[in-house]
Amino acid sequence: MGSFSIWHWLIVLLVVVMIFGTKKLKNIGTDLGEAVKGFKEGVKGADNVAQDGTPAAPPQQVASQRSNDANTVDVEAKTKS
Repeated sequence: MGSFSIWHWLIVLLVVVMIFGTKKLKNIGTDLGEAVKGFKEGVKGADNVAQDGTPAAPPQQVASQRSNDANTVDVEAKTKS
């Protein structure tokens, strides 16, 4: 059992490329890179808040504006009992 040889990993890589294709793997790599970049920026932003000692203000909530439109229906959701 133990660890796998380099030949094992090359065969696995070849099978993955044959199944998904190079274009799809490139798109997956790009998406993964953007996600890691966004995560790093988020952590960096959290570090800046911690250094200042004051947390940033939460985003403002948008209050719904009720219209007097006759086509608008206001409903209340109820749980099934």
